[in-house]
Amino acid sequence: MASFVIEGGHRLNGEIHPQGAKNEVLQIICATLLTKEEVTVNHIPDILDVNNLIQLMREMGVDVAKTGVDSYTFKAENIDLAYLESEEFLKKCSSLRGSVMLIGPMVARFGKALISKPGGDKIGRRRLDTHLVGIQNLGADFRYDEERGVYEITAEKLRGAYMLLDEASVTGTANIVMAAVLAKGTTTIYNAACEPYLQQLCRMLNRMGAKISGIASNLLTIEGVEELHGTEHRVLPDMIEVGSFIGMAAMTGSEITIKNVSYENLGIIPESFRRLGIKLEQRGDDIYVPAQDSYQIESFIDGSIMTIADAPWPGLTPDLLSVMLVVATQAKGSVLIHQKMFESRLFFVDKLIDMGAQIILCDPHRAVVIGHNHGFRLRGARLTSPDIRAGIALLIAAMSAEGTSTISNIEQIDRGYQNIEGRLNAIGARITRI
Repeated sequence: MASFVIEGGHRLNGEIHPQGAKNEVLQIICATLLTKEEVTVNHIPDILDVNNLIQLMREMGVDVAKTGVDSYTFKAENIDLAYLESEEFLKKCSSLRGSVMLIGPMVARFGKALISKPGGDKIGRRRLDTHLVGIQNLGADFRYDEERGVYEITAEKLRGAYMLLDEASVTGTANIVMAAVLAKGTTTIYNAACEPYLQQLCRMLNRMGAKISGIASNLLTIEGVEELHGTEHRVLPDMIEVGSFIGMAAMTGSEITIKNVSYENLGIIPESFRRLGIKLEQRGDDIYVPAQDSYQIESFIDGSIMTIADAPWPGLTPDLLSVMLVVATQAKGSVLIHQKMFESRLFFVDKLIDMGAQIILCDPHRAVVIGHNHGFRLRGARLTSPDIRAGIALLIAAMSAEGTSTISNIEQIDRGYQNIEGRLNAIGARITRI
């Protein structure tokens, strides 16, 4: 098991480029199953979750070719349907969260999908009801084999339907959209997720011949078509990584420029960091973060304590709350961090408390952070990464801390961040992988 050893207290300086968006590319790769023609995808990040999904596609019979540094072609002409029912396939699905988005394309094109309960971060319950009920609404039969822990979904022919989702799940919406594009008739999805990554998926499907309207809203209308064809697609920069770099600059008092961020797709993220007192400027499609010796958390107009909470898009993504919590530990003032969507994501704060942070964990969803205002730095410590986003938050804490820290279980960080130590060391960090 690999670890990071981080020498804290070094300022960063220079330019850094965000990788392709992990949460988008997992959807996009699954969508290539919807056609037997070739699909080219550019700006694919070299990270564990994505590489595992690409390898799974190869084993399913997809012809995958790497055509550039971050470009791949996928041709799902000859799928091994027998392999899709094998124990080996089901075992691999169970360790890969993104595998859940194979259901929609497989049912739509092949009439059947078997998938085991997907794995991923240990951040609390992540139910599949939205995925499965949505595809059931299109006419699929659903059966759960409790002994094997396997979902079996079958359909002779999917048919369009109206549905009101019980939650605006991004992956749930993606799965239903991918199933509906080949269904007979019209599908209407209300309370659909409308994140930029979902918009990207819909636009790619339209280029492949789908008929999706209402993109960027929470009401999608999909007219089913007989078949889809090939296309080329470019993945957006990862907004979570962009936010992580903003927080990293603030915590270490660094001056950095984050290049080619697709600013119009960042939503409320820049303003959320400004509420913590962090200065940042949009320069074309770049974000410039100046060096700051201190930053002060805003209060609400009535003087009450600032609350930062996650919400479905265009609200703040839950994936950045761990970073914002860490950043607040060195701010001037106090803030309530309210993580509504996952009940185990704040449990990493005990590690920050050991490092000297002043945090009150109110319950599994809420934490009050009392900022140090750089009055004293966090202390180096031995840490363990429990999930992708807490892992990067702990890395930021260690980079700002006094002394040396060790983070174990960094495979969790590798699942979501490409060559993170190499890119950060290039602009002044001191991180060693052992």
